Amino acid sequence: MRVQDRIVVVTGAASGIGRAMARRFAAEGAAGVVVADLDEAGATQVAKDIGDQAIAVRADVSSQDEVRALIDTAEEAFGPVGLFCSNAGVITGQGLDAGDLEWTRTIAVNVLAHVYAARVLVPRMVERGGGYLLHTCSAAGLISCPGDAPYSVTKAAAISFAEWLSIHYRTKGIGVSVLCPQGVRTGMLSGDVDAQHLTARAVVASGPILTPEAVAESVVEGLDAERFYILPHPEVAEYVRRKFDDPDRWLSGMARFVDSLEA
Repeated sequence: MRVQDRIVVVTGAASGIGRAMARRFAAEGAAGVVVADLDEAGATQVAKDIGDQAIAVRADVSSQDEVRALIDTAEEAFGPVGLFCSNAGVITGQGLDAGDLEWTRTIAVNVLAHVYAARVLVPRMVERGGGYLLHTCSAAGLISCPGDAPYSVTKAAAISFAEWLSIHYRTKGIGVSVLCPQGVRTGMLSGDVDAQHLTARAVVASGPILTPEAVAESVVEGLDAERFYILPHPEVAEYVRRKFDDPDRWLSGMARFVDSLEA
């Protein structure tokens, strides 16, 4: 799946991975890039930096109506969306102390936003003969996230939904990939979660912290190969293998890892 000449929508694109992907897709020759975010000023600046091939749209992806409006705006401005990147996400940094409001918000942004986009786009893409969906799901969806229960659960659910989409629509021309990075130098790591929080310390202890631009490079390579799992941190594949080879041993090892961080 080449980005060149495609119409691309990226949510959560005012900063971090989303911004890096939007810029990289433009550099790869996308015919149009829609920079979507709740942060309208940030999205506008990214679109301005890209140039005439980009527009900014304020969108709350936890709202089905706003996701539909985002897609309609993109198609009115540029034409049929060829690649939709559901990248917006939230992190809580909470475990059992997370309240119902935190759970509801995290499910809405990290899971239902993917569902809302698919409801609108998949029928259109099938009718047009094809299209591509990229879900930013995090390594947390594969190997959990110490210190953050809602984030771990919702990212795993997002991967499961992407699998379901691929199973049901692959033969109808719909490509699906999940982006599962580990540590990335974004606001989620440096701003939304305190550096001393268990989640932040777990990420730092788990491996290298990549730049958003390095992740965007992995995305372009992964889309080109049409891989379902795009893993900017290749070591995550080994962690997953160990998890499924011996789940009890993996769980014990993760428990010891968390204990060491809390000590």
